[in-house]
Amino acid sequence: MAAAAMARSGQGLAGAAGARSGAPRLGLGGGRAAAGWSRPEPGGEVQYCAELVRKRDYEGFLCSLLLPVESRTSAFALRAFNVELAQIKDSITQKTTGLMRMQFWRDAVEGIYCDNPPHQPIATELWRAVKRHNLTKMWFMKIIDEREKNLDDRAYRNIQELEKYAENTQTALLYLTLETLGVRDVHADHAASHIGKAQGIVTCLRATPYHCTRQKVFLPMDICILARSFSKKVPVKAYPAFFCTVALDDYLCNVRKVDFNIFHPSLQRKSTLLPLHLYIRSWKKTY
Repeated sequence: MAAAAMARSGQGLAGAAGARSGAPRLGLGGGRAAAGWSRPEPGGEVQYCAELVRKRDYEGFLCSLLLPVESRTSAFALRAFNVELAQIKDSITQKTTGLMRMQFWRDAVEGIYCDNPPHQPIATELWRAVKRHNLTKMWFMKIIDEREKNLDDRAYRNIQELEKYAENTQTALLYLTLETLGVRDVHADHAASHIGKAQGIVTCLRATPYHCTRQKVFLPMDICILARSFSKKVPVKAYPAFFCTVALDDYLCNVRKVDFNIFHPSLQRKSTLLPLHLYIRSWKKTY
């Protein structure tokens, strides 16, 4: 964690300075772009990202709505980036295609930090977010690298391997979200690490009915409790980044109600009370 905190305290735009040079370069884009993306109207990139997140990461969409206005559009861009990478695995029939799309996003991030993003709505919004908040490049690369490793579609050998995957994807996304809030704090980072792991494990658990090849599932009760034990030291400014714990609590509570039957049909439906629970947690200024 100390290494992560040191990395986060550095300059996220060491290789990019000054005004944007020239127009964005053209690119094929990720899964959705390669399938036939048409460029949105000027200024429509925010709506594109928000709509993608609303459709594919509804809980993340609700959490993003509760962020301060100066961080909200950047959060939508970050979550759209995460969605775009996540759906590559399910949209390909050959690993080579997936590797090509991952390489596009790797090149896109390099271009973003050189003020030369590709002509793609998510990349354009990420460029703006990076310029606005000085986001750390390393976290983008960790997400891409880990998603690329996951293209092999093999079961996690143990809980530690699953935690590592979650740390490099969900936690990295939380680190970037904290940066959009202007938070670079070791206690917030520590909480983000545990929350990201819990979120990754619950995501794997929720996907089990669709991926029955996995032999074991893990309930991250101890990780959730440990993450909250840091709350007294975490800056209040960082709390909005951790509202995702409300969705985790909601799912785990529903799992208990159906006697831990993760295949129960009720667990596949959206929680109608989640927006209310999120609002209450936001109003109480806690996570």
